Amino acid sequence: MSTAQQVPDILSPEFAKDPYPAYRAMRDTAPLIWHEATRSYIVSRYEDVERVFKDKNNEFTTDNYNWQIEPVHGTTILQLSGREHAVRRALVAPAFRGSDLQEKFLPVIERNSRELIDAFRHTGSADLVGDYATRFPVNVIADMLGLDKADHARFHRWYTAVIAFLGNLSGDPEVTAAGERTRVEFAEYMLPVIRARRDDLGEDLLSTLCAAEVDGVRMSDEDIKAFCSLLLAAGGETTDKAIASIFANLLSHPDQLAAVRADRALIPRAFAETLRYTPPVHMIMRQSATEVRLSGGTVPPGATVTCLIGAANRDDNRYRDPDRFDILRDDLTTTTAFSAAADHLAFALGRHFCVGALLARAEVETGVNQLLDAMPDMRLADGFDPAEQGVFTRGPQSLPVRFTPVGG
Repeated sequence: MSTAQQVPDILSPEFAKDPYPAYRAMRDTAPLIWHEATRSYIVSRYEDVERVFKDKNNEFTTDNYNWQIEPVHGTTILQLSGREHAVRRALVAPAFRGSDLQEKFLPVIERNSRELIDAFRHTGSADLVGDYATRFPVNVIADMLGLDKADHARFHRWYTAVIAFLGNLSGDPEVTAAGERTRVEFAEYMLPVIRARRDDLGEDLLSTLCAAEVDGVRMSDEDIKAFCSLLLAAGGETTDKAIASIFANLLSHPDQLAAVRADRALIPRAFAETLRYTPPVHMIMRQSATEVRLSGGTVPPGATVTCLIGAANRDDNRYRDPDRFDILRDDLTTTTAFSAAADHLAFALGRHFCVGALLARAEVETGVNQLLDAMPDMRLADGFDPAEQGVFTRGPQSLPVRFTPVGG
């Protein structure tokens, strides 16, 4: 068993600035670390993180979410297991795949992207984070739920507070209080909307959730409110970071950007490689149900296990030259990259695989296509070097670009 002293600490400024050297040191010399500050065991190798997520032997639970996310969302599908989890997932999953996604929500995605781009397409400059990425997924989710667009700024503030709460590894009391306040504010906003929607169902996702029934089970108002809260936070933050990161990676590799620009069929490859190389979520926790033997030692039952996705996705025992961004690599399967059979770990795996993966794919592919159409010669602003920020979630905070307006 290793201790955190052997590698840069995950709460240190050095780690926050660039975690990738620390990830390599962990994988090589300290694959299982007891981290006192977060009271958790840290695992960093691909084989171990994959094992925790797939959990074929029922060695891990999501009981950690009882304290990690319930204070801000209420009880969510992430905390459930067995039949209870299967039924709840069956209630919500159809909206995020197949005909519902293609017919009902793809037009919503395309319209929201276009509206944001229309605000800057004639200007010759934009910040792809502030002007687009941070707004786009939240707007889409609010529209999917049939919520008032005038409230989008409030939704963004709420999900920012929730994500800060989830990533509050150092236990800042102000961040904790702001996250808990968000749960109250969101419930006060959302519960009356849910009750009204039950009485007047429409074609939106919220109506679908109100009406959904599996084996005689329907979602309660509280279930729906918690799921909408989770959807705004998880769907907003991760897609925001994914869009920012795919462009940061492509703009930093002009040959690969040119290839994607010339052949849009490469966008799924670019997205899959971005999820591997710079995943939006770098850490996901689980709780051990039994004693578990992993690389480097044994985890006792009832322990929190912090799975470092950002480390596992760059494990050179799984990927060749893992610290190189390469959309054409042959050891990452694009056809399964947005399913529970993915061979990167950015969406987790197993029964808690991200229910919104195909929604994220639709948003990213739409966004990349429309942005490349609007800005065919897009380039980074002079002297700007994209830098990731964050520890729990991670991505560029700003991405200023210049371009010649089409027809301008």
